[in-house]
Order: sequence, then structure tokens, then C-alpha cells
Amino acid sequence: MLAHRTSTALRRAPASQAAPARPARQLRLQTRANFVKWLFNGRHSKHWEPREGSTPRKISRSGYDVTPLTKEERDERAAALTPFEQYVVLQAGTERPWTGQTTNGFSHDNKRRGVYVSAVGGLPLFSSATKFESGSGWPSFYAPIDPEHVIEILDTSIPFMPRMEVVDARSGAHLGHVFNDGPSPTFKRYCINAAALKFVPEDEELPAESKPVSDN
Repeated sequence: MLAHRTSTALRRAPASQAAPARPARQLRLQTRANFVKWLFNGRHSKHWEPREGSTPRKISRSGYDVTPLTKEERDERAAALTPFEQYVVLQAGTERPWTGQTTNGFSHDNKRRGVYVSAVGGLPLFSSATKFESGSGWPSFYAPIDPEHVIEILDTSIPFMPRMEVVDARSGAHLGHVFNDGPSPTFKRYCINAAALKFVPEDEELPAESKPVSDN
């Protein structure tokens, strides 16, 4: 009986020794995730913060006011949006592909010429001249109107799948994500929610909030 118990214990020993393998694997995965986060943070450490009393005014190279809105100003402008549009721009939501519409009713696959401005604050973000058909079901652009009009922020909301979130530099509104699989000359694909945009056709005048500082 003793021999039987001893042999059984010996046979079961490898199983008990293998038990710590799962935590070790989790540790390796977490280490890799931390490395990726460190790598991306080293290159993209920007973030958006609402304006406070000491925040200096900032004008982009193309002449637009990109000074951050205060939290109160942002909430006031977002109040005019639908609940779903607020979900997209304020809570980093995502519209279903092939269904998106801008806040003024233009389809995600709109082919008209014009300018896409932020749904919160009206900052010009993308031009129809850089819009292309990506096959993704979301409006896609290979470049913003001005790089200073958007901020790219590391998004680690999906484990082990880091992405670059794109937000409006003036309001901090969530726009979408940018990927490195676009066409030339930038090879970037700014994959943007239509619900985060307002489209202004080229034959219509831009609202005051969407004009360069010199025009106001």
C-alpha cells in the first residue's frame, strides 16, 4: 500500500510542478505588453487636456486657433449632438461600418468636395482631397488638413493590440484611429467616425469657428 501511494505521488509530481507555468506565461505576456507600451509612449506621449486659466493661446501653422476648449465649453458644444454622437466623441465610441453619417447628414461614403470639420468646436480636420476608399466602411483619409489639428494618443484598450487614437486638438473629441496601411504619399489611413465630423461642401461658407484666425 505504501509503495502504491509512493508511486502514485511520483506520477502526480510533474503535474504539481507544472502548475506555476500559467502565471509565468501571464508574466511573459504582461512584460511584452509593458514593452510595447513603453515603445509607443516613447514616440507618442501626447495627450489632450482642457484649457485652464494659464493655458496660452495656440495657433496652428495653417492659421487656425487650436487652443484647447475648457471642459465647460466642450460640454456646451457637445450638448447639441445626438446621444450616439456624444457617445462617439466623448466616450471613444465607434459607429458600425457602412452606416456612418456626419452630424449634418452626409454618408460615410460621401463623394462631394469640401471640408470635414470637428463635430465639437468646428476645427477643420480633413479635406475631401485626401479622402479615399479604404473598403473599411468608415471615412478614410491619408492626411489631416494640418498635423497640428489632430493629436495621436496611444490606445491600449484592446489587450496586446496597441493602436493610435486620433482626437481633435481643439476639443479633444475622439475621432477614430490611424493605421500604417494607407496609400501614398503618407501611407497612413486615418479611419474616422463620420459621427465625429461635420461636412461643409466647397460651395458653402465655413462657419466662423471653422475659419482661420485672420478671417475672423
